[in-house]
Amino acid sequence: MTNTLDAAGEQPVASFADVTLEQLAQPLQDAAARAGWPALMPVQARAIPYLLDGKDVMVQARTGSGKTGAFLLPMLEKLDARKAACQALILVPTRELARQVGREAEILCEPAGLRSVVVYGGVGYGPQIDALKQGSHIVVGTPGRVLDHLIRRTFTLDALRILVFDEADRMLSMGFYPDMVQVQRFLPSRHVHTSMFSATFPSYVMATANRFMTEPAFLSLSSDHVHVTDTEHVFYVVPGMDKDRSLVRLIEVENPASAIIFCNTKVRVSYVTAVLQRFGYDADELSSDLSQKDRERVLGRVRKGTLRFLVATDVAARGLDIPELSHVIQYEPPDDVEAYIHRAGRTGRAGATGVAISLVNPGERFALNRIAKRYSIDMEEREIPSDEDVAEVVAERLTALLEARLRERDKLQSERSLRFVPLARELAENREELPLIAMLLDDYYQQMLHAPVPQPGFEEADDKPPRAKSRHRKRKRSSRGRL
Repeated sequence: MTNTLDAAGEQPVASFADVTLEQLAQPLQDAAARAGWPALMPVQARAIPYLLDGKDVMVQARTGSGKTGAFLLPMLEKLDARKAACQALILVPTRELARQVGREAEILCEPAGLRSVVVYGGVGYGPQIDALKQGSHIVVGTPGRVLDHLIRRTFTLDALRILVFDEADRMLSMGFYPDMVQVQRFLPSRHVHTSMFSATFPSYVMATANRFMTEPAFLSLSSDHVHVTDTEHVFYVVPGMDKDRSLVRLIEVENPASAIIFCNTKVRVSYVTAVLQRFGYDADELSSDLSQKDRERVLGRVRKGTLRFLVATDVAARGLDIPELSHVIQYEPPDDVEAYIHRAGRTGRAGATGVAISLVNPGERFALNRIAKRYSIDMEEREIPSDEDVAEVVAERLTALLEARLRERDKLQSERSLRFVPLARELAENREELPLIAMLLDDYYQQMLHAPVPQPGFEEADDKPPRAKSRHRKRKRSSRGRL
């Protein structure tokens, strides 16, 4: 064991060598055998020693990397099967991921006596409440539904030992940060071993980690060091005539906190800006055609960080210092090969990580391959989201938003809304009236989700619960305090 730096690059923390399956305790080996794993995957070999030692960690890991096993296997040693209470809480961004993690928990943990339950929104509470009341050791769920159950006192976190944030960047893009803050009200005042897994660590994910974690180590499969300044490079091959619709579908799924969208010409900049604005996004353009007054207006919003999507050419964006940029989207690859590096370099700054996305038609793919080869960039090709993919993601986001809105209503407001229950039932049962419901849902979604995504720093200081304030006061007197 050696010493390295924490995620902030300031304090020394313990560093562990990777572990092999044969080096793990027999119960963990048996669980891996049940899952059919002949060996540990890299993220498991890297993270498990930290988790077994009780260190808070931030792990950069993509979907499909084996991260679920990385945080589930140590639970076999860390949780007490004899105590029928929630000892591990795993927060995930979507229903599908909740079900997936739940299935792996059944395989790895239930034979050892550790019961798990999966909770998420959009379905009835009954079966979830029954499972929680049986004293599940591991609770897997989306932040909103977990919060609902905590408010209802269906279960408590008094016995909590382990807190896991899975796919944290996606959780924040879904708009779950306010719910995550509210869940923190129910955490024990003592330290809870916390880990965060995320494909990328832009600044807002780092800020979230600092709120929940104590001096976390930062683990990346791409480096033996805790510092990660990598940018994730992704590209999508789309038909040339479908680029505008593909861009909108991509933004709907990714839901970036902030992005700059590069185009090669002034005409294309104006067109893309108009498309985004008509779809309801907070977007503006920066090109040499703008008057000085309009240019200063746009630049003012850029400097303040209040403009969510800036569409620009390379010339117009030259020299701009854009803060807190999570995504760079290239509507088309640059004419100048070196321009790709300048574009992509605008995200992933100051120790954080970001995402550089390129949209290319089949003819432009050659130019992108040339860029990747020249600069030895590992570019991942992904399939553009379909309309069905977008509908599923949007439906899940909207359900979470509506459930959060319902939680905020007082008794009088709840009673007032009961007068519309008969109408809601009548509209839902009448197929011809479904466009009315869809219109209302769309209006609310546009209003809520096309505004900037709630991120760390949005809440007032006095929004923190009394228990959190107490912890905060104690931590100010200690160098090991959580933020």
